[in-house]
Order: sequence, then structure tokens, then C-alpha cells
Amino acid sequence: MADGNPWFERRSHCPACGSTRFTELFRSPYCESPIRQYLVDFYEPQGKVEFEYLEGADYILCECGSCGLVFQRDIPGDELMERLYEHWIVPVKREKRDGLAVSARYAQEIMQIIAYFERPPSSLSFLDFGMGWGQWALMAKAFGCESYGTDLSLERIRHAESIGLDTVDWNEIPSRSFDLINTEQVFEHLARPLDTLRYLRRALTDDGLIKISVPKADDIHRRLKRMDWKAPKGSRNSLNPVAPLEHINLFRRSALLAMGAAAGLEEVRIPARLQYRFATNWGGSRQIARNLMLPVYRNLLKRQNYIFFRKARVAAEAAA
Repeated sequence: MADGNPWFERRSHCPACGSTRFTELFRSPYCESPIRQYLVDFYEPQGKVEFEYLEGADYILCECGSCGLVFQRDIPGDELMERLYEHWIVPVKREKRDGLAVSARYAQEIMQIIAYFERPPSSLSFLDFGMGWGQWALMAKAFGCESYGTDLSLERIRHAESIGLDTVDWNEIPSRSFDLINTEQVFEHLARPLDTLRYLRRALTDDGLIKISVPKADDIHRRLKRMDWKAPKGSRNSLNPVAPLEHINLFRRSALLAMGAAAGLEEVRIPARLQYRFATNWGGSRQIARNLMLPVYRNLLKRQNYIFFRKARVAAEAAA
């Protein structure tokens, strides 16, 4: 429990690397400006915000001195998390809004991953962890992979099952064996990301991969100095990467790698030749430039918070 509020819990160490060496970057009460107005602007168009759950609680951003993770120290406990995602935010399926471009991106990524394994799709087993409405898992199934999904939301689980997807309960995961575990925009929301990554590792095949893709904002110090809580998501000054209550972890690349190492994992890259070979959407100059530059950003410049992990070879050899 955090000071004075039973709906919050306090994290006393870095949730990515376990270090207790961290400093406070910013603090503001949830029920006072600027955070109160941000919450009103952000949640009321989606549903509602219940300030009675936030009384006496502070939004506190900290930065780990070891791995560079920026994280919220006091975070919603399980009950408040459930109210946030199931009551404050009215669940709305996004298939129509996402459209063909998103489906094309999923198809492109899945083809690259299948090509990496150099095996028939029917021999591969994929898990979409935090699947949302199941579009990614459904696309993997369309390619012939054995495809599963899981999510905290019961409504999303029911929807996935209604469209023919197989789902996996949290407690089942370690008893399964997956060639790929996909986590897309998930780890920024997790209270205990390192513990979760260690748990997922138990379900990997010997040559399996875990993909982590999370928001990026390496210039967070500049953004906090500007303190523009109304800056649109995706804009240069946006503070959405540290959105109160939801984006409770902001990973730099160094933090992702440190977390992976602590979980007994190491980075592996999808070869650029496969990324180019299976790039599918070449419609328009912007998309062409994106397809050409993305492998460079990911493999050479390492400027994307988009990383594949496998079981660390050194750790595996030592265990043997």
C-alpha cells in the first residue's frame, strides 16, 4: 500500500533490473493540476475517471540509476487496475478503425518471424501475450501457425474465443511450449515486468523467441521540463509514454537489455534481408521510406524499442 491510499502499491526497487538505486524525477498529486486535468481529458472521452480512488495518492516518476528505466513508484493495485481497464475505459473493438494498414503490418512481421525459423508455419506455435482483440493472433493462425492468445480482460478473452482463437490461462503458460511469444505494447503496463519475463521464459522452446515492443521517449527529461500534458500522443512533446496509471514503465533500450539479461535472455536480431524480403506494403513515399529505413533503425542504429530475445546461450551451457 502507498502512503494514505489503499488502492495503490509501492515499488521499492527497479521493476526491470531489481536495483534499489533510483532517483525521483517528478511528483504531483493525482487530484490536483496538472495531473487531474490530464486524467479528465484522457479518460472522460473513453468512459470516466473516479477520483475517489485517487485521493491522497501522488503520481511519482523515478529513474533507475542502473538500467535507466523510468517508472512510476506508486502504481494501481489489482482492484484499481481492474476498474481502470474494465470500467473507466469502455472496451471498444478497433478492427474497423485499424483497417488494412495494420493487418498488412501484422502479416509482414509474422512472415519475417516464420522465415527466421526456417520451418513450415504448421510446425510453429505462437502465443500473443496481451492480445487485445486478437487481430495479431488471428493473422498468425491465417498463416497456418498454431496460434494462442491471452489477456487480462475477460471480455477480450470471450471475443477471441468467439472468432475461433484458442486462449491460454495465465496459470497454464509454464506448462506450454511456444516458438514465439509476442508482446506488443504490453510491458509498459506491467507492475512486475521482470517477474513476468522470467515467467514467460519458462514457456519458450529451446530456440524460441520473445518479442517485446514498447513506447520510446529517450528525451523524457526534456519533455518533463516542458511539462505539456496536452501535447497529442505521438508528438515531440507528448508525455503519453509516462501516462499516469497506465504507462507505469518507460523503457530505454538499456533497460530492456538489462531486464532480458536478468531473466536469462539475450538479444537476437531478425536479419535485415528477411525484413526487406517480406516487406509487403509499398504504397506511397512515406511507406516506402519506412520499409527501407526500419531494418537500419532496428539492426544497425538500434534506435527502436523493438527487441527479440532468446534463451541466453551462456546460461544454457552453464546449466548443462
